[in-house]
Amino acid sequence: MDLLSHDILIIGGGLAGLRAALEAKKAGMDVAVLSKVHPLRSHSVAAQGGINAALDNVSAPVHDTWQNHAFDTIKGSDYLADQDAVEVMCREGIERVVEMERWGTLFSRTEDGKIAQRPFGGAGFPRTCYAADRTGHNFLHVLYEQAMGFNIPVYEEWYALSLVVEDGRCLGIIAFHLFDGRMIPIRAKATILSTGGYGRIYLRSTNAIINTGRGCYLAYQAGVPLEDMEFVQFHPTSLYGTNILITEGARGEGGYLINSLGERFMEHYAPKLMELGPRDIVARAIQTEINEGRGFENEYVHLDLRHLGKEKIMDRLPGIRQITIDFAGIDPISKPIPIQPAQHYSMGGIPVNIDGETPFKGLYAAGECSCVSVHGANRLGGNSLLETLVFGARAGKKAAINAKKEEEMKETFSFQHQCDLFQSSLNKILERKGEESCFRLRDEMKALMMDQVGIFRKESDLIAAKEKIKELKDRFKHIGLKRKELAFNNELIQYFELEGMLDLAETIVEGALARKESRGSHYRGDFPERDDEHWLLHTLAHKIPEGTKLEYKEVTITNYPPKARTY
Repeated sequence: MDLLSHDILIIGGGLAGLRAALEAKKAGMDVAVLSKVHPLRSHSVAAQGGINAALDNVSAPVHDTWQNHAFDTIKGSDYLADQDAVEVMCREGIERVVEMERWGTLFSRTEDGKIAQRPFGGAGFPRTCYAADRTGHNFLHVLYEQAMGFNIPVYEEWYALSLVVEDGRCLGIIAFHLFDGRMIPIRAKATILSTGGYGRIYLRSTNAIINTGRGCYLAYQAGVPLEDMEFVQFHPTSLYGTNILITEGARGEGGYLINSLGERFMEHYAPKLMELGPRDIVARAIQTEINEGRGFENEYVHLDLRHLGKEKIMDRLPGIRQITIDFAGIDPISKPIPIQPAQHYSMGGIPVNIDGETPFKGLYAAGECSCVSVHGANRLGGNSLLETLVFGARAGKKAAINAKKEEEMKETFSFQHQCDLFQSSLNKILERKGEESCFRLRDEMKALMMDQVGIFRKESDLIAAKEKIKELKDRFKHIGLKRKELAFNNELIQYFELEGMLDLAETIVEGALARKESRGSHYRGDFPERDDEHWLLHTLAHKIPEGTKLEYKEVTITNYPPKARTY
């Protein structure tokens, strides 16, 4: 049995993973990154609008502070965020943004040369730093350059099959080498999951195809509970027809949302902030307009940028202009953009503390696959990039500190045993005749989640979704693969992906059915009010043979007691 070894192994090559890798490498550790795509193809590259930090670079009557940022984040979370974690993110975020500038990020600038900041939804100050509308693209290239400068090896186009856990400690993973179809164990003193979100569980999503929640499933399968999975963010503005993201920065620069009657309808939903209300409120407003017949073709509304003028659109939103021309045949300089809400972000994930530590020794998580929890029931735009940098760095640093205390890694039976189990399971899969196919089950799941576990939820839909997920999991056992060779077998990878996605969908449905209130992105038409007396709690979903078992834990409150959330 081939066995690779590193002090620290990072699963996922996006911003959180690369930032963790750099921090661990600077601490003198042997670090490697494993990614199922080239790191520059990670979904972090698609982040457009910017990153929040209280730099206070924009002239205003009142100065911005990290405490203001923390309050906006906690209020935006509908008071489900853990406030100690939010304070860490907002305080340390300033340093992380300045660090990215010094490493070479090409930020947009003010006239006096400072990092430019634009308004974003749910924020009391213009604090979103940006690089036109390609901020994530800039960040990812900068961090990848840094990783290459430190000679951090990348297992590119390798796939993580399972964690190897022994007596509550993660020892590493079993990986699958896509090029030759071999299973290869990788041993590590510390394993950091940074695999992104699970957006492709939904039919309409701004996420890349690779965003299937693999890291969440790896942890869940190994016995780690998942936290707050019912909180799924829908971005208000995705391009109709393709659901490619249209950044919140378009509204931050002054874009209007217009219904088929020609009205700027956000005055009915968030009269003070209008189009810059928090994402959950704006997404529900758009969907309500469509549902009540004030959309175009009963499918979309318009995002109008024409009044901004050609010069501003070309300077601040060049990527959005290119996307709409290429994928909709529309130039936003002269025509409004057709948009509709689509799944965008996963607030829930692997429960971690502020240093990325999970309940298992030797296992860490950072970025969208984790739940620290700084977003609570609803994430503010501009905070996701910030989370990847702040908590990616903290996870890498803590993993290095703890790994240095560990003894030298020894041979263990667990790796061989896990490989044998996987090989036995794989043999059975390849022997099946194939009464079902992956793509049919996957499409049924995605449509189900969109229709019945989407922006608006109610008990009857959720009960039906629960039964349908159970049916799909039963049918999954009868999937067969046409291709038997293992090398470059994308059909096999899709099989593994679907297995995890069905489990994650189940946790979302169970959490949403149990939570009898409306909070942030979780909106129950049959329980339309927030209920702090009974539901100011985090959900923990445990994997059991029958499916999912739910438990709850308290939300950490420090300086910001819950109050009515109005905009």
